[in-house]
Amino acid sequence: MTRRLTVLSVAYPFAPVGPGAVGGAEQVLSMIDEALVEAGHRSVVVACDGSTCAGELVAIPAARGPLDDDAVRATHAALKRAIEQAAAEVHAEVIHAHGVDFGAYLPDNDLPLLATLHLPLSHYPRHALLPARPRTWLNGVSASQMVGGPRGMPRVADVPNGVRLDRFEPTAAPGRRYAIAVGRICPEKGFDVAIDAARLAGVPILVAGRTFPYPAHEAYFAERVAPRLGRGCRFLGGVGPRRMRELLARARCLVVASRVAETSSLASMEALACGTPVVAFRVGALPDIVDHGRTGLVVDDGVAPLAGAIRDVAAIERRACRAAAEDRFDSRQMTRRYLELYERLASLDAGEPMSCSA
Repeated sequence: MTRRLTVLSVAYPFAPVGPGAVGGAEQVLSMIDEALVEAGHRSVVVACDGSTCAGELVAIPAARGPLDDDAVRATHAALKRAIEQAAAEVHAEVIHAHGVDFGAYLPDNDLPLLATLHLPLSHYPRHALLPARPRTWLNGVSASQMVGGPRGMPRVADVPNGVRLDRFEPTAAPGRRYAIAVGRICPEKGFDVAIDAARLAGVPILVAGRTFPYPAHEAYFAERVAPRLGRGCRFLGGVGPRRMRELLARARCLVVASRVAETSSLASMEALACGTPVVAFRVGALPDIVDHGRTGLVVDDGVAPLAGAIRDVAAIERRACRAAAEDRFDSRQMTRRYLELYERLASLDAGEPMSCSA
């Protein structure tokens, strides 16, 4: 460490942060927070009530009730005030935003700000990808995600995600009887397709995750997921980190039936770290994460191809899955790159450019 930094991390305001968070962005933020503290830096996290962190938490009230336009605007306004106040009070040197809505609460200060794009570029409004705020840079989490971005986007080099390998390990006696699908319960994650495929394959499936109070998400669960429960499909809801590790390690496979181009997949990385192969659609970064035939099976869209992969995945060697995770998905690689990036951002003079190769 060249010098002690103070980094202000800003979470998506509608989901709690912590090691057991459901969302990938929240988990990445948590790993960075832990790495900052372990390296002797000062980590300050602005997140909603119910969050936990290794550093210092600045909590904003969690939104209550349906997340309609008024509730979202009120939360964004409260978050912007909290960011500006916290940055001034702790003398932050770098701000790092993780929410898909970061463009709605960019602070009115001149601190260098990094926004990590955890979702496909199509999820972000154009003004967020081309921010008017000076000293604001963006990074992606995979090369496939950033293809087709608008000209002039203020990018720095992508930082691929990773997972804490010390928290995931293969079990000595995997059951391999059931498949599992995990994550936020929303239309783009394709849980209904995963359930249908497992049923067609004759394999029981567990579904673990939370439904956030967006009308479209609640309607998806009520109309597309809930009617499919039973007859070999069990819904677990949100589960804690320890239970999730056990479920992943004992599963036949993780099923990733995403309907959008995934930018990354922490769930896939966690499964591989447990020695559990992944069955996924050939979309976004998933073919780069899952080595077809070695750490899982990547198939074309459709219930039947996915069902065939669920049946065939038992042939995958679990040792190869863990070896791939150790080689490619160690979170220490990710956090080291972020800490190096923070040091460069904090050392920039006002108006000095940051190259994409940083």
